[in-house]
Amino acid sequence: MKRIAVIAILTTGCLGGVQAQTFLDRLKKPAKDKAVVTVTQDAAIDKLVNGDITAKTTVVNKKEHAASTKKESAHSASTTTTPHASSSTIEEPDMSNKVMKNSYKVTGYRVQAFAGGNKRNDRQAAENVGNAIKRRFPEQPIYVHFYSPRWICRVGNFRTYEEAHAMLVEIREMGYKQASIVKGKISVQY
Repeated sequence: MKRIAVIAILTTGCLGGVQAQTFLDRLKKPAKDKAVVTVTQDAAIDKLVNGDITAKTTVVNKKEHAASTKKESAHSASTTTTPHASSSTIEEPDMSNKVMKNSYKVTGYRVQAFAGGNKRNDRQAAENVGNAIKRRFPEQPIYVHFYSPRWICRVGNFRTYEEAHAMLVEIREMGYKQASIVKGKISVQY
């Protein structure tokens, strides 16, 4: 008798799972005093996230949507901060990770502009040094990595010591007196 009860409970649980909401259905579900989330995605992504279950769309009451939008805009207006006023706009360099195509590794030189510790502040300092150098030399690759036990900022892919020394002089003129030349593997295009 206990087996039949257990089987009945498991079967009911499995059937109940078929009608379960997907992740996006729960996200889109309107709730009182909460913002409305709108998600637009490809069907392939929906299938990847939710399996073969087709996502049900939730119809949101337009009055609730309008009310929540008003609340959001009022909240964002009250918490908006003014950016620093400046006479010129400083454009941040593109620091996204880029892979050099058609390249190989050879022994060469880089200029090490910063070597800090292993704390969060040291990482931020290494990134700040890298950004400052990238603004001055946008054509040079910047490498900010954690080489245990410290954060390092290195500049360039120089095949000769003389090329690296010319960059070292420029970086020291920027105020990074601790900069030095390091030998190691560099990326060179074919």
